Amino acid sequence: MIRTALLALPLAVAGLLGATAVPAQAAAPAPLTCKGQGVDAAAKIRYRTEAVINAPLSTIWKLQTDVERWPAWQPAVTSSKRLDHGPLRRKSQFRWTTPVPETATTPATTLSITSTVHQVGHRSCLRWSGPAVGEGLRIDNGTHVWNFTQVRGGVLVRTEETWTGAQVEADVPTSTQFLGYGLEAWLADLKKAAESRGC
Repeated sequence: MIRTALLALPLAVAGLLGATAVPAQAAAPAPLTCKGQGVDAAAKIRYRTEAVINAPLSTIWKLQTDVERWPAWQPAVTSSKRLDHGPLRRKSQFRWTTPVPETATTPATTLSITSTVHQVGHRSCLRWSGPAVGEGLRIDNGTHVWNFTQVRGGVLVRTEETWTGAQVEADVPTSTQFLGYGLEAWLADLKKAAESRGC
């Protein structure tokens, strides 16, 4: 598969899979939340996915919250830097980059994504948001929620993200498709990294 990262959001995403099929998505369940806050309810672009990861919750949490190490296990994240110090917490900020391929309406570019953490439930949920800006491409705001629940066989990891902005809203189906590719890739990379570390 060819990795693309069209419109990967600050919250979100870290890259996109350029596959030929559109990711499947079931009827919309209730939005994910972290400490009572969810994605942007008015956003036209949204995607949600989940997977059971056969690894300890502590391993999965460490991978997801150690944002400066994302490039080590997410090929679509080319850089990531914390803008503050200490554990990831409310008001933490980080800046990361991801390449974006050319499309019919946007040039190839690298998105610089500045994320601000709004909610953290220790080892249970994360919620962050922020803009993604590249030459010729802008996502005004992306809101990303992650939930982590221990289940038989591992940890159920669920994620949901929304995007807003005139440029991405000009083609909602394509933007939603790329957001879906990005979240599916991120979750697959997280699963692979966590399960390869063993118990």
